[in-house]
Amino acid sequence: MQTTKLTSQSILPLTCSRSGTCCFGKVVLLNPWELRNLSKEKKITSRAFRDLYCEFGGIRLRFNGKSDKKGQQACSQYVDNIGCSVHLGRPLACRLYPLGRQIQFEAAHYMYEGDKFPCLTDCAEVLELPKLRVGDYLKGQKAAPFEKAQDAYLRIMQNLADISFELLLDSGLAASGEKKTLTVWRVIGNELPEIVAERIGAEWMDCLMIPEIDDAIESSITFAKKHNDLLMLKAQEKFGNLKTNQELHEASILLYSVALHLARGIGADTKGISEHWIATAKSHGALE
Repeated sequence: MQTTKLTSQSILPLTCSRSGTCCFGKVVLLNPWELRNLSKEKKITSRAFRDLYCEFGGIRLRFNGKSDKKGQQACSQYVDNIGCSVHLGRPLACRLYPLGRQIQFEAAHYMYEGDKFPCLTDCAEVLELPKLRVGDYLKGQKAAPFEKAQDAYLRIMQNLADISFELLLDSGLAASGEKKTLTVWRVIGNELPEIVAERIGAEWMDCLMIPEIDDAIESSITFAKKHNDLLMLKAQEKFGNLKTNQELHEASILLYSVALHLARGIGADTKGISEHWIATAKSHGALE
């Protein structure tokens, strides 16, 4: 799909009309810090919020509310005639809307889909409201800590993938001529999120999406660092002393699945990432 690229100085009709139309028929993905914020705003545990209001182990908000005139269902957090029930804890996707965000060469870039500003389709009244610079809009949305969390989880995704690579390449598994690990990696890259969640299982899904981290921590960077440490420690405890090729294969598959599932939750191109990782493994001697 065509995208319109923006700078922080781009001026757009970004003042919200509060019509609520953006709360219907969307896909809102979540990283673990966002899930924790939503649960705190809802005044329930992260586990309860995930189980009640999320899909695929916690990486996506459910849209199972009332339908609008187009037949699109509302976000599970939308309350008719009131709006978002967790507005202060809303995730980055909601804070940026209708803008998108990409990281290229460690720099953030913003855009919107299509050549026509998305809000004009259902909220033409925004044309009568003050226009804003993109940079000012992001400040008003208090997006910065959520962007930092997103970037931190991108690094955590790579850290998990690196362990999966080590289990394949540095253990002797790939050198043995084993081929089935990369074959399964490719399958996972094309699987539906519900299937990947099943592959991961409850124990690792809990560690990924509802980690046991002090609720008093407010910094997204601190939260993500502690979460990374927990994941790395768990991987070391579980997979630090494997003996057989079958054990190494299964461990590599599991962590590959966890890394890709986290990638999906932060809105990354999982198919593209999977293909890149497979090509990288092959370039280092792995067989398929």
